[in-house]
Amino acid sequence: MPFPLPRAVLAALLVATPISALGQAGTKPELAPRREPSVRSLAARERQRKCGAEWRALGPPEKAAQGPRWPQYYSKCVRRLKEQRA
Repeated sequence: MPFPLPRAVLAALLVATPISALGQAGTKPELAPRREPSVRSLAARERQRKCGAEWRALGPPEKAAQGPRWPQYYSKCVRRLKEQRA
């Protein structure tokens, strides 16, 4: 242990320093208020939930017929739901 003194000094300083001087520990920063989601984003979220429920209900053979992966199925599902809405 060639330099035990600096470690001891550092430890003494940390013990003697009040917590409030170490960067305001325990306080949370102010968060900006959340904006309400728009009508379009709510509709998109609802479509995603419906398509997700349909996807989970499909079996492996049905998934292969619809499009073997989620992005392809989701694209077709959203298009179908938008056409039904119009």
